Amino acid sequence: MAERKNFKKNYEKKNDRPVNEKKYNDEKNAGRSEKRPYDKKFAGKATVGMNKAPKIKRNLNGEEKRKRTDSRCPVFSLCGACAHIDVPYEKQLSDKLGNMIKLLGKYGHVDPVVGMKNPYHYRCKVNAVLKQKYDGTIEGGNYSEHTHKIVPVEKCYIEDAIADRIIVDTQKLMTSFKMKVFNERNGYGNIRYLMVRVGKQTGEIMLIIVTRSPVMPSKNNFVKALLKIHPEITTIVQNINDRTDSMILGRRENVLYGKGYIEDKLCGRTFRISPQSFYQVNPVIAEKIYRKAIDNARISPKDTVIDAYCGTGTIGIVAAADAGRVIGVELNSDAVKDANINARINSVDNIEFYNDDAGKFMEEFYEEGGKADLVIMDPPRAGSDEKFLNILLKLQPERISYVSCNPKTLERDLGILTANKAYEVKSITPYDMFPFTDNVETVVLLSQQNPDDRIRVKVDLDELDETSAEAKATYKKITDWVQEHYGFHVTNLNIAQVKRKNGIIERDNYNKPKSEDSRQPGTTPEKEKAITEALKYFKMI
Repeated sequence: MAERKNFKKNYEKKNDRPVNEKKYNDEKNAGRSEKRPYDKKFAGKATVGMNKAPKIKRNLNGEEKRKRTDSRCPVFSLCGACAHIDVPYEKQLSDKLGNMIKLLGKYGHVDPVVGMKNPYHYRCKVNAVLKQKYDGTIEGGNYSEHTHKIVPVEKCYIEDAIADRIIVDTQKLMTSFKMKVFNERNGYGNIRYLMVRVGKQTGEIMLIIVTRSPVMPSKNNFVKALLKIHPEITTIVQNINDRTDSMILGRRENVLYGKGYIEDKLCGRTFRISPQSFYQVNPVIAEKIYRKAIDNARISPKDTVIDAYCGTGTIGIVAAADAGRVIGVELNSDAVKDANINARINSVDNIEFYNDDAGKFMEEFYEEGGKADLVIMDPPRAGSDEKFLNILLKLQPERISYVSCNPKTLERDLGILTANKAYEVKSITPYDMFPFTDNVETVVLLSQQNPDDRIRVKVDLDELDETSAEAKATYKKITDWVQEHYGFHVTNLNIAQVKRKNGIIERDNYNKPKSEDSRQPGTTPEKEKAITEALKYFKMI
């Protein structure tokens, strides 16, 4: 009663009129007025009225303006996950190809973007952030773009349809069991997130319930009730996450039903998927990407293949069927454990995994005299770092198969790998891994400029400079001089950048950046100063 009186008092004071009892009861029970199509608190910066909606200008080329009520998706302007949900799919592929040609066309021919026959409901991993209304109803959805506000979603055009139904029914069942959603503001409640993972080939389904505490009252009865509604669920796992950051999953898990993991097939191989495992969210396109990365490289039984940034070993395990030896390198220890399990499941005995930084491992591999015929690299969105690319150029594999999830960092890295004609781009094939979004995955094959030359010749970068012979010091001399006088190491790339900055002429085939602020690994001011002093010492400037 006290709550009701306070509400009436505040309402009447704010609106200068008596409270509408019917409207109050409707909003209390339903969470919001039935007449209002969208809740104001989810509208972000836009002010949404009952009969007005803001115009949306979000599409590939910006030529289309539409109201959100015109979109096929009811939460289009609130969610932000699918910027191009209403753009015809063929146009999406065409626009993406145009963008890729502008970005990567200077390195060679860009193939048409490989799309999907059916671009809907491709995501096999679905997350739902939960919130609880005043009447106890639990709703799930996504965070609105660039905000921490939850947009309720029941059906999504890019998420697996079965996963969506399981999440909605789980929320309803949690409401009937009077479960409490964790409130970040006051620390009250226990349920935090729901996640569903689906094996597209096997049909196996895993539900993960993320809680604040390991205590989950009535969990056995809850599981039985849920399985009656969705008997297709293969396993149910409770994940405990008591952290306060944005990470969805914690480190502890309790298996509530089933074996605690599912399996799926990719390129004829079987892969185990646990709650923590990395697995491509669009396995249909992922299989095409892996096939391209491997087939283009023409792997033979004599080849040694390094799978850098190998994750759970998917590409390396598939490549092992054609190679003599495969070495997988991954920094995430959990992923390496999954990779070893996947190798055992598939009876692959010519692959080995190392839990290490890819650049550090390859440097040690090179110093110990190791040789690789092919390096498959699938780096994160930030691309590869300077250390990895430098040691890759030293290792001189005959072929490099680069799988990229970020065209901008791919452009930067290709500039380094093709500088001084060290490598030549043989093919560029984009893939539409995430339809209705801006993202594009790309497979690039690079090979040494003289692939038929079987004699490995080590060429110093200074041989490619046109500095006069009498005033010239080798890159090694400059490196040694900096190490002796400044106590730290500089790379050949650092020296080349400082040489160019000081006007030392380079051959036309040197792949210079388009501008001084181009996105290449830079040289720190400290290193630049040391190299400049070395150039002065050797009378090169």
